[in-house]
Amino acid sequence: MYYPEEIIEEVRMKNDIVDVISGYVKLQKKGSSYFGLCPFHNEKSPSFSVSPGKQMYYCFGCGAGGNVITFLMEYESYSFPEAVSALADRAGVTLPKIEYSKEARAQADLRASLLEINKLAANYFYYQLKHQQGTAGYRYLTGRGLSDDTIRHFGLGFANKTSDDLYRFLKSKGYQDDLLKQTGLVTIEERGAHDKFWNRVMFPILDVNNRVIGFGGRVMGDGEPKYLNSPETKVFDKSRNLYGLNFARTSREKYILVCEGYMDVIAMHQAGFTNAVASLGTAFTSQHAMLLKRYTDQVILTYDSDGAGVKAALRAIPILKEAGLSIKVLNMRPYKDPDEFIKNLGADAFRERISQAKNSFLYEIDVLKSGYDMEDPEQKTKFYQETARKLLEFPEALERDNYIQAISREHFIPYEDLKRLVNQMGSRMIAQPAARTLRERESPERSRKEKEDGIKKSERLLLTWLIENPSLFDKIAGIISPADFTEDLYRQAAEMVFAGHDQGNLNPASILNHFINDEDTYREVAALFHASLKESLNNEEQKKAFSETVMKIKKNSLDVASRNAKDIGELQRIIKEQAKIRTLNISLE
Repeated sequence: MYYPEEIIEEVRMKNDIVDVISGYVKLQKKGSSYFGLCPFHNEKSPSFSVSPGKQMYYCFGCGAGGNVITFLMEYESYSFPEAVSALADRAGVTLPKIEYSKEARAQADLRASLLEINKLAANYFYYQLKHQQGTAGYRYLTGRGLSDDTIRHFGLGFANKTSDDLYRFLKSKGYQDDLLKQTGLVTIEERGAHDKFWNRVMFPILDVNNRVIGFGGRVMGDGEPKYLNSPETKVFDKSRNLYGLNFARTSREKYILVCEGYMDVIAMHQAGFTNAVASLGTAFTSQHAMLLKRYTDQVILTYDSDGAGVKAALRAIPILKEAGLSIKVLNMRPYKDPDEFIKNLGADAFRERISQAKNSFLYEIDVLKSGYDMEDPEQKTKFYQETARKLLEFPEALERDNYIQAISREHFIPYEDLKRLVNQMGSRMIAQPAARTLRERESPERSRKEKEDGIKKSERLLLTWLIENPSLFDKIAGIISPADFTEDLYRQAAEMVFAGHDQGNLNPASILNHFINDEDTYREVAALFHASLKESLNNEEQKKAFSETVMKIKKNSLDVASRNAKDIGELQRIIKEQAKIRTLNISLE
């Protein structure tokens, strides 16, 4: 589904990004850009940049970025056509009817139909809950302390005991089996059709635009599984959605509470903690972390206090750290979960616990300590050694020292002794040529990933420099071409950047329109053009960085090509090029 590209460009060009965003965010000019507080996450210092030259925005805090169209999509929760339409009205542009390719029309129609059926199902489940057949479900929810307002707010419902109840209802609305199969709500076999959910309290799952994309169901009685979720569909991906985020994203709190289940989220919202979310019956993923990063810089884990909850927290912490989030962990003892805690001690006590939430690294040390008998000298020593190893995860000496001080205070370990042990272990690691760091020893895969990340960073940085200073194209002529960008997405973007320069019309905001149909891809492309606005090329050190970046990209390109060479002749040509780049002198003079 799309408007003609020239119409999209006309709408975008007639809506100056600074003018539009100024209507939502207070901006101040600094140099060639404008800065303000990011509207997509809570912050005290402005990190939200709007570039009139690029006609793009980018937040260095949460990574949100794009052009004027995507700003409206993010801020107003508009679809792409809705955002284009709003901007067209603003600029007085008359839009044609939306054009569809055959494939795009089919996909758009399928998604629209699935969302329509999900909405119908949600209304149906809610209706059942409020009538005689839903008495068991209603008793369960009110027995858990939920008010009618809360039940209505979350659209909770009930799936009847009849195994084909929903199927017959949807068939009566004219939906065919081929389509119903794709909803994940029914199973259709040769023997007949039956509902996926029956005799369950139903939890509709909404995306950030408040569209019903799936369901969770809690069985009444002793049936198994206790909780059942919709399967993956064209509109539902468990690893990319969080329950309650449609409400939590508008919270004024500067952090988001991450818990385990539906009932925890609902109980916390009812108690006034409207910034609570939960993953959807799946382990916490990097996609979940990146989704949270769009709305906050700080996460407080409120997982159950039992063994499974501790394991879940330990799995989530490194994933959240990788996404650049600050993490704390809530202590709910003596209670198991937030719902139980709030019922027994109340919302004020829970808020107090939030204020006492523990730094995630210190929490990891506490968990580590619980696995040792501190009365046994040998085990006590092992705990100190493991703690010292973990402290070496911090590459910055100052940050590492801060944690050494904190751990020495909390666990009554003499500061100088712990620091000495950390330094000794660090020296041993450096002395081992086969493993420069503990992480590389434990995970050879990590070293490979770090190299790949380094190449991606170089490719992002070069694209940013080229867009900011088109004269640099002359400096890399004959050395770097789009084919040298080994990341598929980066190569696509590079092809458009180089082509735009060749045509005298290099426009990153326009390039971004080509990636609008995939949200994750779009975000990554937006970040390509803002790799590091702080790094200009106005001193010798940065000029050297430019030369090294170009060389790194070219060397990696040739290394990849050599691994994929199809014959000896091609390999010999690549080897000659590899020898040639050692003598290259890339200068900005």
